[in-house]
Parts: sequence; structure tokens; C-alpha cells
Amino acid sequence: MTTNPATNASIKNNILIVDDHPFIIQGYKNAITRYQPESFDFIIDEAKDCESAYHLITNPDTPTFDIAFLDISMPTYEAKQLYSGEDLARLLLETMPHCKIILLTMFTEFLKIQTIINGINPYGLVIKNDLTFDELLFAFDKVINGERYYSQSVVKMLASQDNGIEIDLFDKQILFHLSKATKSKDMTQYIPISLNAIEARKLNLKKVLGLADGTDIELVREARNKGLLF
Repeated sequence: MTTNPATNASIKNNILIVDDHPFIIQGYKNAITRYQPESFDFIIDEAKDCESAYHLITNPDTPTFDIAFLDISMPTYEAKQLYSGEDLARLLLETMPHCKIILLTMFTEFLKIQTIINGINPYGLVIKNDLTFDELLFAFDKVINGERYYSQSVVKMLASQDNGIEIDLFDKQILFHLSKATKSKDMTQYIPISLNAIEARKLNLKKVLGLADGTDIELVREARNKGLLF
């Protein structure tokens, strides 16, 4: 965040928006540009999927982003093991640690929401069904002023639950490749753990999801139902 010397009043903010729906990106841009235009100068970059976002974030000519809006569910970039907005958030936090992340999702499963909060700890977490123009501006105002903001549905979920299931990056990758019908023996090409470790994690995932004797297909289905797989 910098002050524009031309006006000596306008605060420059670099914003990133990543979503695979152009009309949603435009909606975010419309809201952002209406936020205190006399005080802020917003430079907005956008990307439509994990691949285009990766190239934008890692480009040495890209300015450091102050705030990033990331959709959780979007086209993947398997070459860089980027499967969702969560993975992009981790990349941003590694390359631009002061960037404030706002994650947006259609998922309403508590287990998924808890995993996002524990894994990313975003400045903003918004369920899209809660989102209105005014709500977006309110969330943006909170985050730009250094406060965290969770939308109403997230707050209610956190208030009504006190435990849940958490999965790590390797579990997420296993579930993703299972959903693509990748055989366990072939997953070692994509996941840097042994075949025995992959099989052990699969068994643990089935137990955690109440599918001790279930098939891989049933595991994938239940993971999707729980919001653990996109």
C-alpha cells in the first residue's frame, strides 16, 4: 500500500481477483472501485484459473498485491500442484506474505470451512450465498483496515460446531487423483510420498469419513459431500 505522490492523498492498493466467471470478476471490480474513490487508487489484476493466476503471481514484474479475492473452486493447474483457491492462497502467502487474502466459496460444510480457516487463516471468508453488493463492500472495508471478516453463514457454523475433520495437502492430493481415477501406484508420480503412505492415508480417510470398508468411489463421493473435494 503506497501513497500516490501526484495527489499526496490517494492511497494506492494493488488488488488481485481470481475467478473463472467473468461477470463475477466484473462485480467485484465495480464494488472495489466505488470504495472511497477520493481516498484510494485501486490497481486491479485478474485471472481466470489456477494456471493464469500462477503466472501472474510469480511474474517478477507483477507488483506486490495488498488484497486478493480468490474463489475456492476453479480450474486446476496440475503441473504446479494447484488445485483450488486454497492452493493459490498458500502460494500468495509464500511469495507475498503481507497480502490480505479474501476467500469466497459456495461450500457450506463446516468441515470444509474449518479446514480453510485452520490451513489459510484468511483475512476474509465469504459464503457466496451471503454475498450482496453491500456485503462485499462491508467485507472489503474490514479487510482493508486490517480487520478479519467472516460472512454470516461462516459465523453461525463456527458458533454451532466445536470439532470436525481436518485434512492436509497430501490427503487433498490423494482425493483429487482418486477423483480422476488415478491408480494408487501412479500417484507417486504426483505426490512426494511412498505408495505405502498413500495407501495408509486412503485407509485413514475412509475411517474418518465413516467408510472403513468403502470403495475408492465411495470415498470420493463422501469427500465431495463433505466439501473436502472440489
